[in-house]
Amino acid sequence: MTTARGGGAKDKQLHELVSQALESELGGAEVYETAQRCVRHDELASEFEEHHQQTKRHAEIVRELLASLGLDEAAEPPGRKVVHHLGKSSAKAMEMALAVDSPETAELVAAECVVLAQTKDHLNWELLADAAGHLQGAAHRALEEAVREVESEEGEHLYHSTGRCRELGMASPGLPAVLPPPEEQKHVKTAIGAARAKKARESMA
Repeated sequence: MTTARGGGAKDKQLHELVSQALESELGGAEVYETAQRCVRHDELASEFEEHHQQTKRHAEIVRELLASLGLDEAAEPPGRKVVHHLGKSSAKAMEMALAVDSPETAELVAAECVVLAQTKDHLNWELLADAAGHLQGAAHRALEEAVREVESEEGEHLYHSTGRCRELGMASPGLPAVLPPPEEQKHVKTAIGAARAKKARESMA
């Protein structure tokens, strides 16, 4: 396998990054599964289910990436253990919100937990895209292919969930809210699109 220029420590760092990406996708799938029990809006439940299925597919893509890089899927570098803890903590937070017996609270907490999970997920894929530029040969091609397949969906997950969280947060104290959020209405998948959608909400609220 041709990996990072310089090898050694860089190979170890790459393993850490890809292992974190796998754990983040696995934890994200659990977050979406739990979040679906918290939602009140049908369109949000439908979006969460779509993103749940995509996230499970992303986990398989990372598994394939690990295999193509000759890296051990079962290894647990220090960062992966932290990511695992974060995913479990988010699921636990939603369980706590459900126990309060306040549907509005549970839905908002679910939206917040999804944003947290997707922020880490999106960052992982940005880092993997950057890492591809520092690799050569088969490793470069494997990373590029994985990023190409996942990138737009990860953008959609992050920006849609951020918009939803913002609007539910606005609605909670009775402020004007746009539901579904403009990010969903405009099918946003990029940071530029998200900024435009957020600006457009001023005339929609």
